[in-house]
Formats: sequence, structure tokens, C-alpha cells
Amino acid sequence: MVAGLAAPGAHAQNAAADTTATLPAVQVTGTQETATSPVAGYVVRRSATGTKTDTPLRETPQAITVIPRDQIVDQGAQNVQDTLNYAAGVRPNAYGVDNRADYVRVRGVEPVQYMDGLRQFFNYNNPRTEVYALERVEVLRGPSSMLYGQGSTGGVLNLVSKRPQPEAQREIGVVLGNHNRKEIHADLTGPVTEDGQWLYRVVAVARNSDTQVQHAPDDRLLLAPSLTWQPSAATSLTLQGYFQKDKAGTTQSFLPWSGTVSYNPNGQIPTRRFTSEPGFDAYDTEQFSLGWLFEHHFNDRWTFRQNFRNTISKVDYKSMYPDAYSNPEAPYIDPRQQVLNRYFYVNKPRMRTMLADQNLEGKLNWGATEHTLLFGADYSRYRETGETASGVGSPLNVYHPVYGNIPDYQTTDTPKNKQEQLGFYAQDQIRYRNWIFLAGVRHDRARNDLEGSDRETDNATTKRFGLLYAADNGLSPYISYSESFTPIAGTDVNSNRWKPMRGKQWELGLKYMPPNRDLEATAAIYDLREKNRQVPDPSNPNNQVQTGKTKTRGVELELRGRVTKQMDVIANYIYTDIDPALEGVPKHMASLWGKYRFNVAGMSGFSAGAGVRYLGAFTDGGAPETPSVTLFDAMLAYDSGAWRYALNVNNIADRTYEVTCLRRGDCFYGQRRTVTLSAAYRF
Repeated sequence: MVAGLAAPGAHAQNAAADTTATLPAVQVTGTQETATSPVAGYVVRRSATGTKTDTPLRETPQAITVIPRDQIVDQGAQNVQDTLNYAAGVRPNAYGVDNRADYVRVRGVEPVQYMDGLRQFFNYNNPRTEVYALERVEVLRGPSSMLYGQGSTGGVLNLVSKRPQPEAQREIGVVLGNHNRKEIHADLTGPVTEDGQWLYRVVAVARNSDTQVQHAPDDRLLLAPSLTWQPSAATSLTLQGYFQKDKAGTTQSFLPWSGTVSYNPNGQIPTRRFTSEPGFDAYDTEQFSLGWLFEHHFNDRWTFRQNFRNTISKVDYKSMYPDAYSNPEAPYIDPRQQVLNRYFYVNKPRMRTMLADQNLEGKLNWGATEHTLLFGADYSRYRETGETASGVGSPLNVYHPVYGNIPDYQTTDTPKNKQEQLGFYAQDQIRYRNWIFLAGVRHDRARNDLEGSDRETDNATTKRFGLLYAADNGLSPYISYSESFTPIAGTDVNSNRWKPMRGKQWELGLKYMPPNRDLEATAAIYDLREKNRQVPDPSNPNNQVQTGKTKTRGVELELRGRVTKQMDVIANYIYTDIDPALEGVPKHMASLWGKYRFNVAGMSGFSAGAGVRYLGAFTDGGAPETPSVTLFDAMLAYDSGAWRYALNVNNIADRTYEVTCLRRGDCFYGQRRTVTLSAAYRF
């Protein structure tokens, strides 16, 4: 019963710069941009996330935002959520400060996270991906099951890892920040042999840090080596390793309405308040993965690719959280309105996943048309075992806490779970003069085996169509249709099996990427329909029900690029009219970021940046209104070529604000002011 309250929106048991500005901006002379290569500045022209082929963004008939490495560095992003603060169509930090996951909303719902095109299973079994290990972050907005299989109507959040480069580039750096943040990192890449057949890259991070919540650390060790073998111009194999160990704690306090957005005679509950128990609380994770990226060109027409990853992870998750749900209007158990009942939750899952995606791409000319054909199959297997415990814990005074009441518990084995998915897909990108037509179809078979339950099998066929006109001046109007499906394992409280969630979307958009300019402007209007999404039961907060049909509509505007020789800009506006049956999101959001390069006393290499983010007010069902908030960020940096020094400040005014208050009874604080001072040496 209480386990269903331990995570927002899910059950707890599921738990542009000069080329010298940053390391990844250094590129080999004469090389062309690819779908995964480093770029200089804030504008990316090519991506594979929207088609699984190396395609110009202005020729992809669906909204995509790409956050390149230069933007990540300039804005001092500390995690994946931070990289999305200035992305169109995206609401990052949907549940505030949370060490467990990067909670993001795209077009009102949570996207599925991928790494190099392969799905990242969550379920509280994976640590948050380290942002220093990423080359870029890409958001494909809207249903995408034709390419990726089971997934969200919100789309895909694809993380592109750093890969070996043919030119030697080495960086070591340190970061100091508030909350006792101390970090050292290194990124080394280059050729192993003189002929360039072998390339390497090693990314490493060691961090010791507290958070804005007391007793909740955010420590990390990361090692991500990779090795590329290129025996010929036609063949490339990149082997990838990834080891990450985190020691973290509960930063989400699941605080009640009263004392956050609603009146409490004792005032507002402090943002630093820790509602779990020191000495008991933990979110410690380990993850180890091995994989490869393989590509072979048979000739100038046909190319075979395979991405593969095998991951082993384990978690030690122990937490206590207040009961804000039994009586959301009056959650306190004492007349002074200070003391809340608590529940405890223990989960120690162990997980193993294997994922493979292989496809054959063909480039053919038939009459006056050019075709990029794609035929592929992907397979995923997920296995989980573990042990768990939950129950009623001791009460806590959230205004004057006294700790030391660690619960007694005994874990029991969780049912073994095995999930598999096999999908086959075909796609054709057809070009006739300036017209581009995209059509694709996919069939999936998903199976779930839960110990003690009947096997569940779902089959689905999903489609995708798009029509785009790529004008010579850089304008690209388009229209597209896409679908999604998501199997939902388990049953409701009446033992009825959950129905698969289905979605479909129409999107009308315009992209503008003028030739020979680092500038991108996009606009999109969408109509998103969904059925069978799980939402909280209005008559029982410990239960969930499935919606009928829901409708969400929205508008997204985005501008990014170099507007003058010294000035880079990112601006966006988002309007979301979400169905009231779904979890609430702001109807209006907007952001603006600018970076200016300048000289001081004849010395070049100085830059300053500033940004403003606006999140509008909204309500979730019968919950009190989550107020609007405006946040300001800033950056000051000096880059000498070999050395880079930077000061980043987010939420300059140190605003205390709530990011979400849910209808079930709890609220979540946003990130207070963060200050980081970094230094990096490149050699």
C-alpha cells in the first residue's frame, strides 16, 4: 500500500563558443559533422535520433532539440536535467531535487531515456547518467515507437556518449561548489597507433558532495573507457565500458501541501529538511556495462550497423517519507501541525539487461526519386531479482526533527521478473527534388514474466509518416503523424490486467537553418491523443486507474545560434494545454540564455552568460496551485586555450519555490542557488 507513494508518478518499487572554448570543440581539420560528432557552438545540424540514419535536422519531419557539449559546459550543467533547462518542449526537474533519477516531462509526459540509441531501464536500478561522459543530449518530441518500440507519447531522451577522436585531446579539471561539492575529472582521447587504426578515450569522474537536503550525499565514481578499431575506411568497431558507483541519499522529502504551498501556523518547512533517518537512509548504486558500436559499409549504397550493450546493476535503497496522502487536507497528527506519520521503504534490486539494435541502410535512386531505406530489428531482455521491506515508521516533527528512530525490518525476496521485447521495423526516406517523404512501420512483441503470475504478452504495430519541403533558403515546413505503445505489467486492485497504453500525434512545424550560418529556428504545433494511461485513483491515493482517451495540445518555439560574431543565444517558449486527467504541468514556460565573448585589456578569451527561466503556475487535479516562478542564471569564464576557468551560478536570487504539488497530497521543492567554480587544463 505505502510502496505506491514512494515515487512521484510511479510506484516506489519501480523505483557555442570559440573552438578553443571546450575540449570537445577541437575538431580535426577537414572533417565533416556527423550525427554523433563534436560540434563547436550551440547549433547541431545532423542527428540520428529522429530517423536512425545520419540525417540533417532540417530534413527530419519531427521536432528535435539537440544540446551540444559547448552548451553543457557554458551552463555548468551538473546532471542531465540541468542540460534541459533551456530546451523547447521540455520541463526538467519535474519533481525537484532528486538523486534517484532525471525526471523530465516532454509535452506533458515522461519520455523514455536512451543511451546511444539503446534503452536505459530505470526502475530504481540504474544510477543517474554522468553528464561529463556525454557529447550531446537529444530530445525527440512526440511518439516514437516506430523507431524504438514500446515508449512514451512524450518521445525519446537520447544521451550520446563521448567517443574516441582521431586527434589527441586531453583535459583534466576540478570543480568546487556550495554544498561542499568537490570534483575532479579527466577526459583523454586520441590515436593509439600512428596509422589511426586504433583510437581511445577515457572519461573519469570522482565527486564528493552534499546536497541542499541535510544528511543526503551525492558522491560518485565513474570510469568510462572506449576503444575504436578502424581496419579500413569501410569498417569501424567501438568497444565501450562504463562503471559507475554512487553513494547518495533521499533528497525528495514528499512534504505535505500545508507548510509548502498552503498555510501552516509554523511557517514554511525548510528546503533542507530531511524526512528520512540518518544511519538508515541510502540510495547506493553500482552499474557496470560493456557494449559496442559497429558499422560496416559494403559499398557506397549499403551499410550495416549494430549497437549492443549488456548491463549489470544493483541498488541499496532505504528511505523514510511522511504520510501526506491519507488526509492531504489535514496531514498532521498533532494540534500544533508539526508532526507527520512516516512510512519506511527498503528495496535491494539486482538487474541485468541485454540490448541489441541492428539495421541495414540502403541508398538507392529509383527514377527521379532518392531513397534512404532502413530495415532493422532490435531486442531487449531485462531480468530483476531482489529483496524488499516496507511498513509504518515512527512520526517526525518536520519543523523540529529529532532523529534516531531507525525502523526494524526484515526483507523478503521480490518475485523474479523477466521482460523481453523483439521488434522489426522498416523505413523509407524518399526525396524528390526539394520534397522529402518519410514512411515507416514496425511490429513489436513484448513479454513479461513475473514469478507467481501468468505470462503477459502484447503485440503492437505502429506507424509513422512525414512530409517536408526543404527550401534552398533553409526553410523547411513539414507535417507528420506518429504513434506509440507501452505495455503495462501487472494488475489493478481488482486483479484486472492493465491495458497497454497507446498514443498518436499530428504535428505541424517549420524549421529554419539558413545556409552558412550557425542559426536554427523552429516552430511546432501538435495534437497528442492518448488512452489507458495510469493515473492516481481519486477515491484511493494508494491505487491507480487507467484513463480513457486524453488530449494534449501545444505550441513550441525555439531559437538558437550565433546572432553576432560575439553573441550566442538560446530562446524558447512553450504552451501546453494538457488534459486535466493527466498530471498537471505549467501552461506557459519560457527561457532565454545569452553568451557574449569579449576582450579585457587586449586579452581575448573572456565570456559572460546570463539566462532567465519562467515556469507558469498550474494545478494538478484538486491540489493547491503550484505558483509561477522566474529564475536567473549567470556564467563568467576565461579561456586561454590551455586553461579554462569558469564561475556558474544558477538561481542567483536563491528563490525558494515548489516545482510540483500533486493531487495525492505531496509537494516538491526546486533547486536553491548553486554556485560552482571550475578549472580545466587541456594539453
